[in-house]
Amino acid sequence: MTGLTGGIGSGKSTIAKALVQRGYTVYDCDQEAKRIIAEDKDVQQAIVDLLGAEAFADGRYNTAYVAKRVFVEPQLLKQLNAIVHPAVGKDILTRQPDFVESAILYESGLDRLCDKIVVVDAPENIRIARTIARDYEGQATEANIQKVRARMQTQRIPRGDLVLVNDGTHFIDELVEKLVRWMCKN
Repeated sequence: MTGLTGGIGSGKSTIAKALVQRGYTVYDCDQEAKRIIAEDKDVQQAIVDLLGAEAFADGRYNTAYVAKRVFVEPQLLKQLNAIVHPAVGKDILTRQPDFVESAILYESGLDRLCDKIVVVDAPENIRIARTIARDYEGQATEANIQKVRARMQTQRIPRGDLVLVNDGTHFIDELVEKLVRWMCKN
C-alpha cells in the first residue's frame, strides 16, 4: 500500500480521484472514518463512553457536539482519535487498497501500514486559494484566510518517498503519470 498525504489545499484528493479513474483503489480515510462511526457499534459505544449520549443525536453522529467538545479539550480529541484511528487501520488492512489517502497519515499512525509515502504539496498561496474556493465559497476575506492559515499550522509537514508539486504548472494527469512511473520503478 502507498500512503497519499499532503496539507490542506495541496490537491491530494484531486490526485486520488485521478488514480481511481485509472483503476486504482484509494481508501479515503476521512470518508471511511465517517462510515465506520456510523456503522460500527463498538466504535459508537466507545465514543458514547467517552463523550456521553449526546455524541449521537437520534442515532446519528453529532459532529457539531463532538467538535465543540474535543476542540476545547485536546485530551478528549486524543482519546477520540485513539478510538477511531485503530478502527480505520483495521478496516484498511481488511480492504488492502492500492492507496491510503489521509491528511493526517503520520499523526494517525496509519503511515506504518504503508510501504511508500507520496506527499502532494503546493505553495502556501495556492493552498489558501484552493481552500477558500472549496470551503468558504470563494470568499477570500481576511477572517477566512486566517482560518485557513490556522488549519494549515495544525498540520505537520509530511515527509515522503515522493513529493508531487501540484502548483498548477502541470496537469493532474502529468503528476499522476509521474506517480505511476515511480511506483513501477520502486
